[in-house]
Amino acid sequence: MMINEGKDSLQTKDSLQTKAAVARHNTDVNQAGRHVPINLRQSGATPVELLISTRVRKSPYWHLSIEAGCWRATVYNRMYHPRNYARPEDGGAMAEYDALVNHVTMWNVAVERQIQVKGPDAEKFVDFVITRAANLIKPMRAKYVILCNEQGGILNDPVLLRVAEDEFWFSVSDSDVEFWLRGVNVGKGFDVSIAEIDVAPLQIQGPKSEAMMTDLFGPAVSDIPFYGLMEGNLNGVEVIISQTGWSGEKGYEIFCKDATLNAETVWYSVLGAGKPHNLMVIAPAHHRRIAAGILSWGQDIDQEISPFQCNLAYQVPRNKEGDYVGKAALEKAREDIEAGNSPYPLCMVGIVLGGEPVTDYANDFWLVFDEHGDGAIGYVTSPWFSPELETNIALCFVPWDKKQVGTALSVALPEEYGGERVSATVVDVPFRPSVNPNSRETEKARQ
Repeated sequence: MMINEGKDSLQTKDSLQTKAAVARHNTDVNQAGRHVPINLRQSGATPVELLISTRVRKSPYWHLSIEAGCWRATVYNRMYHPRNYARPEDGGAMAEYDALVNHVTMWNVAVERQIQVKGPDAEKFVDFVITRAANLIKPMRAKYVILCNEQGGILNDPVLLRVAEDEFWFSVSDSDVEFWLRGVNVGKGFDVSIAEIDVAPLQIQGPKSEAMMTDLFGPAVSDIPFYGLMEGNLNGVEVIISQTGWSGEKGYEIFCKDATLNAETVWYSVLGAGKPHNLMVIAPAHHRRIAAGILSWGQDIDQEISPFQCNLAYQVPRNKEGDYVGKAALEKAREDIEAGNSPYPLCMVGIVLGGEPVTDYANDFWLVFDEHGDGAIGYVTSPWFSPELETNIALCFVPWDKKQVGTALSVALPEEYGGERVSATVVDVPFRPSVNPNSRETEKARQ
């Protein structure tokens, strides 16, 4: 969106100057230990247009997303990333949500760049850079994993595909993990090659995804286990299929090989197969992934957040024999937490909150308060409205002693949602069950 010309332009600029004058970084929230604090200015929406240029990469599907109606985008992994197709007057993101939970959807997620690690020492190298045990990931299987720095901060949380005994693909979230992997190996000298490869995934998500994928690839799709892989061929294009996704719904990913050449073939093949199933092209469904408790790197977590702060403690095994980057720091942190001395001032919780329905991306990290307190104590990372629960839900960071379910809080909403403080309550995460529960959900169910 661009600033309008003339009188409206002057009014807009005046309002922006006023907003800039009152938006100050909040210093009440305890961000001790962070080198770069989360920016807690409440600056709201800004009337600017996304510049499309050759400095940022267009994925092989970019033009196809535009053809499908993409009208808003962001940058993710230094690639343009579609974030909205349905126009606000047509229901916006909540219309996309309806398609996801009731039918089947296709997402352009080529921004999940594929970093290949291949060679005789592939398993040893991967084992050194992830917290989980790499040998437990068998060929043609995948796992959600985390990579941490020496302090135990989360550098990336990819899905890791093992496509062969000596070959892994890191399907990465929004950070330059290829550079880090290369740097690690400069010092360690494992016998591997590390490089991004020309593979671009599409996600197929929703309750009708299995039926549609069966139409494309045959009945063998039904035999793919959760986090399982299968080789496929789509109108002459070699692909890898996984039963994975970022939604909490039943879903798959299609990893198109030689994507620069084959993107159109795969895209249009899926569109054709999707017509009988009411397929809709949508953006990655933040509203549904929040309900599932799935995290977004850069929004919910980053390299200064520990897995013990954000419900990812299950990613740090107690019995992994081999060394890995961050092991000493993570084991020390767990000892401190179990002794009642958390080294972290804040931790992530889920909350339900009042106010008008949140139906779009938040522009800022909204401030969290005690129920009646004046000083901010935390911040919201990911809010949205849940139609099933008929309330707003959110992931947020609060002081360690406020994480108990039932704790009463309040949240300061921005102007577009009334501009008032509304009541909030800490609740269990996930907010609603996933079709395929992850390890954290499974472990919680056993307790």
